[in-house]
Amino acid sequence: MTVAANKYKNIIFDLGGVILNIDYLLVVKAFGDLGLANFDDFFSQTQQKNLFDLYEKGQITSSDFRNELKKHCISSIDDIIIDKAWNSMLLDLPQERLDLLKRLKQTHHTFLLSNTNEIHIDSFNAYLQNNFNIADLSGHFEKLYLSYKIGMRKPDAEIFELVLSENKLNSSETLFIDDSIQHIESAKNLGIQTYWLDVKKESILDLFSIV
Repeated sequence: MTVAANKYKNIIFDLGGVILNIDYLLVVKAFGDLGLANFDDFFSQTQQKNLFDLYEKGQITSSDFRNELKKHCISSIDDIIIDKAWNSMLLDLPQERLDLLKRLKQTHHTFLLSNTNEIHIDSFNAYLQNNFNIADLSGHFEKLYLSYKIGMRKPDAEIFELVLSENKLNSSETLFIDDSIQHIESAKNLGIQTYWLDVKKESILDLFSIV
């Protein structure tokens, strides 16, 4: 399926699953190997325990987050091992998606809206530097909205309202693309146009094959 990009003035993109390939099962396995056998009960894409909510809102530090996870793992786990396990869900970012984002930025107001955290962003930015010689994605969007930096996260309405109000966006002229249905439903309730990306069947390259 393709999206008629000229129907919209503004496009808001999710990061993980939409731009960056991710696999939640890998983090479940990684922490299972560290002794946290029920990590999938701790964390999933659709429902998170309070620890992860707090971390994604920047309400606890990375040290707090690591130390809490260590309590449930086998002994003698250091920060590097925790970070490696936590980052295991982060996969690759095809060059073609960066090229698409660059093209869309020339014709639309584009924004990144991500539930994320310091450890993931540090790892992701290092990946961008190593693979594409860029420090971050700021050059590919008009503005980045990262949950841990602004103290809000999807699917709460306030984070969508912030993006709309700060940038004076008309919700009916704005397309939001995400791979989590609960985020899509929240945006819909505010009148934002939405597209739920089924990452098992399609990518943003399929949506915007004609820009």
